[in-house]
Amino acid sequence: MSIHGVEIYYTVQGEGIPIIFVHPPVLSSTSFIFQIRELSTKFRVIAFDIRGHGKSQASQESLTYPIIVADMEELMNGLGVDKAYLCGYSTGGSIVLEFLLEHPDRAYGGILIGGISEIHDFRLKARIFLGISLSTLGAFRILALLLAWSNSIPSIFWRTFQDAKRGNSKNAEQYYRYSLTYDCTKQLPKINIPILLLYGEQDKGFHSYGHLLHESLPKNELVFIGHVKHQIPTKATSQLHDEIVRFIDKHTG
Repeated sequence: MSIHGVEIYYTVQGEGIPIIFVHPPVLSSTSFIFQIRELSTKFRVIAFDIRGHGKSQASQESLTYPIIVADMEELMNGLGVDKAYLCGYSTGGSIVLEFLLEHPDRAYGGILIGGISEIHDFRLKARIFLGISLSTLGAFRILALLLAWSNSIPSIFWRTFQDAKRGNSKNAEQYYRYSLTYDCTKQLPKINIPILLLYGEQDKGFHSYGHLLHESLPKNELVFIGHVKHQIPTKATSQLHDEIVRFIDKHTG
């Protein structure tokens, strides 16, 4: 779909209540391959490649969360989706929060998988600076390989890597860089719709972000998924799907 002059790749599968998935830097909609396959038996699952990522065209404008949110809104318009649940993975969760702040009337609720509203610890900042460095020093293919390896299982590794490495290194760097300074924590009380917060039990470095969101969002549930670190979409699929189905059924019947 042509959105604001950029060709955006997307996939839609299933019928019912829509769920839109948002991926982190370098990765693509392939991160949600299991959600597309399995949740589409009950919901209308929509996943897209952020501009400059995967199969989507590169962005001439510097990539920011407001630009991604505007693309998401136009994608919804083009697909005839009035309202949806929005599910963001890692920094994709920050984009979901930004969307909910800008367009609360377009969402039934939010699902954040390892989500953050700000970056307040050195370890995560260091990982993001590494991503920026590899994106700008001609090592984007290595970065794509590392992220594809850590965010997949053998059966989907090659596909994850192929989509990751075809992205635009400059846009990935911009996505990383924007996440460093993004902070919507003080605005979280304005989000007055249900939010599901999901974190890996072993992902200790992200637990502080989960607790911060849990304390700040008016309507939320905080759930820790056992025996997994950060890569919940590919390494704890059954638990993730059970929680998503439970949450949506609870709030929409």
